[in-house]
Amino acid sequence: MKKYKIGALVSGGGTNLQSIIDACESGSIQGEVAVVISSKKDAFALERAKKRNIPAVFIDRKQCKDINEFSQKVSAELKKRNVHLVCLAGFLLKLSPSLVKEYKNRILNVHPALLPAFGGEGMFGHHVHEAVLASGAKFTGPTVHFVDEDYDRGPIILQAVVPVLDDDCADSLGKRVLAQEHKIYPEAIRLFCENKLEVVGRRVIRRL
Repeated sequence: MKKYKIGALVSGGGTNLQSIIDACESGSIQGEVAVVISSKKDAFALERAKKRNIPAVFIDRKQCKDINEFSQKVSAELKKRNVHLVCLAGFLLKLSPSLVKEYKNRILNVHPALLPAFGGEGMFGHHVHEAVLASGAKFTGPTVHFVDEDYDRGPIILQAVVPVLDDDCADSLGKRVLAQEHKIYPEAIRLFCENKLEVVGRRVIRRL
């Protein structure tokens, strides 16, 4: 089976990136991480890539006049390595519409809540978990989805349910959600690389 080349976009520690790398190396994902691109110079995710001899690239948003120029530089790095699938792994910038269109239904993201609830601009990390707790919701969990032009609105691929406990704080809840992210993100990528996902309108259908 053909191995897809994966490009990972990161901004932080890269624990989801690590789960993807591990799944590729174990053979559970028929793909390989061909490049890791970070919007932050000191992101530990870059070190994770270097430890596995994966090309690690820092693109400084501040040196770009706008997000379009930044996205063009990202696109150039992806094309250089014939990347077919782009995975956002703790990536905190919104990509340009042109890049999203270029990789239509080939950009995945994992969000730490059950979309369409608790999504949108500014909803990431502990902000999400604090909002979940403040709402009184009894369940939360991560969502893997395709990326479109709007924050957290793309077609949903996989979700996992995490109970909200009475004594939860944002940190404790976040840790349990993250543990599920590490399971369902590689699984969604596996399904993509095996050509088992079909987008039909707003729905993602799993092929047998």
